[in-house]
Amino acid sequence: MNRLQIIQANAFHSPKYGKIEFLENVLFCVDAKGVIQDIIHTDHPDYLQVLASAKEAGNLQTYPKGSYLLPGFIDLHVHAPQWPQAGVALDRPLYDWLNQCTFPLEAKYADLNFAREVYTDLVHQLLQRGTTTVLYFGSIHSDSCLELAKACIQQGQRGLVGKVVMDDPKQNPEYYRDSSTQEALAETERFILKMLELNQSAPQGVYPVVTPRFIPSCTDEALKGLGELAQKYDVHIQSHCSESDWEHEHVHTRFGKTDSQALHDFGLLGKKSVMAHCTFLGEDGAKLFAQTGTAIAHCPISNAYFGNSVLPTASLQKLGVDIGLGTDISGGFSPSLYDNLKQAVISSRMLEDGVDSTKPPEERGLADSRISIIEAFWHATTGGGKALSLPIGQFKKEFAFDAQVVQIDSQNKPYTMPDFGLFNSEEEILQKILYLATPQMIREVWVQGKKVYTNH
Repeated sequence: MNRLQIIQANAFHSPKYGKIEFLENVLFCVDAKGVIQDIIHTDHPDYLQVLASAKEAGNLQTYPKGSYLLPGFIDLHVHAPQWPQAGVALDRPLYDWLNQCTFPLEAKYADLNFAREVYTDLVHQLLQRGTTTVLYFGSIHSDSCLELAKACIQQGQRGLVGKVVMDDPKQNPEYYRDSSTQEALAETERFILKMLELNQSAPQGVYPVVTPRFIPSCTDEALKGLGELAQKYDVHIQSHCSESDWEHEHVHTRFGKTDSQALHDFGLLGKKSVMAHCTFLGEDGAKLFAQTGTAIAHCPISNAYFGNSVLPTASLQKLGVDIGLGTDISGGFSPSLYDNLKQAVISSRMLEDGVDSTKPPEERGLADSRISIIEAFWHATTGGGKALSLPIGQFKKEFAFDAQVVQIDSQNKPYTMPDFGLFNSEEEILQKILYLATPQMIREVWVQGKKVYTNH
């Protein structure tokens, strides 16, 4: 076995929903491709021998007491061109926010220099918050989307990137739309081929994603053609689904069916499909997602602004729907999945308890809706990997070694969490990390066995 890197550390992960596993002082054996070939526990008969050999060979990385490895976070929904407007205009209705703020900004990405500057910064900002894999919406501009993929390659982040399709002249502004359906499909295919070529120089992977913005932006011909392209090249698919009262009603009026059924009829649901928001999915839509293997990008902060509802995460999980987390920059103001997993818990509690105090408790909320911070952690890691059908999100043999190193106990007091010797169980430590960790506590980030960010 070729063990080029040995990492000795304490680590947390969540291989099973709602459960954590603490890996105490284990040895991660990572091969030249950045894949975990073995995880050796302290009670293994080879532990001391492997440790000594790694020290002698100079290929041992160790971490001090108070440092913990978590799997790299997986962000299933980022509008990369919207990064400059994060935190702006969140008081406006979705339709106005898109047409008055977002589309004018996204139109600027015809300028490749502007795209390069923004995307370089965005990838860096996400990495330093522990996000190692991102499912990105780009703009309608193929070449600027390629710049986003190049930024991922240069900084070592795993990126899944989509050239957005918006071809319907009735629904999109003249200054920001595909010039024709034929051009939209041709550019999407060109983009797919260019991305497959770029992927050859990206050990961590950069992948093309077929990306109709959402049904209201696209003609029937474009939606059908995109489904065919996804099948032809066996690539990922992303879009928005049942996001708000407005989108939900638009699709129903246009087709006489739900958003999920319409997407399915166009060949856009499947094991490599991730649909954002889905707050109005309903039980029939959820069953269709479970049947087709389609995943949900749950964006709890963004949903509070634009979703018009709370995603019933717990009930969808019970129906067998794969769910991960997304920041939805810039519909969500924060680039941190730490913030979003906390909001996922808060939103679930509000859904269960209800918010209208004029109603009696039994009518106020939706029973059995709450999720825990540990369940939200699963969504940010293992759930994201399942959603993308990639071997990521866990510390497991044959999975990529993607990790964030969180230091919670340091002589440098800003990096110390309060416990006063009272909270020392494994789960309590992880809970504190998830609720209280700051970007400054994320000391290193690894992607595919390579250290891509250091904060020392």
